[in-house]
Amino acid sequence: MKTKRFFTEKKFYIPIILIAMFLWGSAFPALKISYDIFKIPQEDYFAKIYFAGLRFFISGLFVILYIKLFVKEKVDYKKLNYKFLTILALFQITLQYIFYYIGVGNTSGMKSAILQSSATFLIVLISAMVFKDDKLNRNKVAAIVIGFIGIIVTNIGSNFDFNFKLTGEGFLFLAAFFSSIGHVYMKAKGNSTNAVVATCFQMIIGSIFLILLGKIGMKSTLVWNFEGVVLLLYSGFLSATAFTLWYGVLKYNKAGEVSIYMLFIPIFGAILSAVFIPGESFTLNIFLGLIIVVTGIIVLNLKNSSELVNYKSY
Repeated sequence: MKTKRFFTEKKFYIPIILIAMFLWGSAFPALKISYDIFKIPQEDYFAKIYFAGLRFFISGLFVILYIKLFVKEKVDYKKLNYKFLTILALFQITLQYIFYYIGVGNTSGMKSAILQSSATFLIVLISAMVFKDDKLNRNKVAAIVIGFIGIIVTNIGSNFDFNFKLTGEGFLFLAAFFSSIGHVYMKAKGNSTNAVVATCFQMIIGSIFLILLGKIGMKSTLVWNFEGVVLLLYSGFLSATAFTLWYGVLKYNKAGEVSIYMLFIPIFGAILSAVFIPGESFTLNIFLGLIIVVTGIIVLNLKNSSELVNYKSY
C-alpha cells in the first residue's frame, strides 16, 4: 500500500514521471555517441537494430535485478500471462524500435522530434476510444496543441523540409503508433501483472527478436572498448528504470492524462544533446520550448472545465 501511494498521489507520481522522461530523453545523446564509439555506419540499419537489441537485453537483466531487490511478493512465473507479455514486447520493443531506428536515419532532427511526440497524441486519442472514463476534454486537447508548439519551437533552426519518405517520416510515425498501442495495451490488459515483471519480460522477449533480425542483416562489426561498454550499460539502465517507473504510474492512472508528460522527452533530449554532443548548444529556442511545454502541462491540470481532471486509479 505504501508503494502504491507513489504511483497514485500527484505530488509523488509527477516527479516520478519527470525522472522517467529525463532518462528517456538522455537516450538521444547516448545513442548518437554510441554510434560513433561502436563505429556503426549511418546506412547499416540492421546494425542499429542489433545494437538496440543488445541495449534492451541488458535492460531486461537490470529489471531482473530490480525484481530481486524491490518486488517483495513472490512471483509465480507459471501463472504469468505470457501471451500478453509477448504481444506487449512485440509492440513496445520490437516493432517500435525497428521502425524508429530506420526512420531516424532517414529523417531530419526536427521531424524526428515532432513525429516521435505524435505518440503522445495517439495515446490520448486511442485511450479515449478504449477507456470510457478517459475521454477527451478541452484541457487535454489544449495541452497537446500547446505541447506540440513547444516541440516545434525547440527545434526551429534544424533541417526541416516538407518532403515525405516512407522509410523516414513514415517509419517514425509507425514507431509512434506501435508505441502508443503498447502503452494502451499495457493499461488495458496489464493491471493484474506487476509493472516490474511486465517490464522485464517485454525487454527480454522484444530484445531477442531485435538481436536475431539485426544479426541476419547487419553488414558491419561493432567496435568494442571500455567507453562503449559503459555507455551501453547506461543505455540499458535508463530503459529499464524509465519503463519500470512509467508502467508503475500507468497502472494506476489514466493513460490519456499522464501521457501528456511524454512531451518532455524531446525537450530533455535537446537539452542533454546540447550538453554532451560536440557542435550542439543550448539555445533560446530550447528554453522557450521548455516553457511552452510546461504551460501545456499546467493547462492540462486546470480544473476549469465541466470534465475535471481525475487522478484516481481505475
